[in-house]
Amino acid sequence: MSGAMPSGVTDDVRHDRFVVTEDGVEAELVYRKVGDRLILLHTGVPEEIGGRGIGGRLVRAALQRAADEHLDVVPWCPFARRWLREHPDAASGVTVDWNVDPDEI
Repeated sequence: MSGAMPSGVTDDVRHDRFVVTEDGVEAELVYRKVGDRLILLHTGVPEEIGGRGIGGRLVRAALQRAADEHLDVVPWCPFARRWLREHPDAASGVTVDWNVDPDEI
């Protein structure tokens, strides 16, 4: 897994989030990079653009960055945890740390 972000996703590094804007509405996946880990904190997709697979695209963007930078993914966000469990093949080549300590966030 190496290459470009999924279609329409921007990595807003300055604000620690991946962003998708559709129909003038913004969705985001907020993260924190700590050492060699990319901690996925919160996915927010407003109802008016829900049901389009945007949340999944945001998680795929996080996986892409983790692969490119050799980072472990820590899915703290409930949506990201569920999505990764439902799409295990998407995380091939990336280490997912399921045992997160909330004090480390």
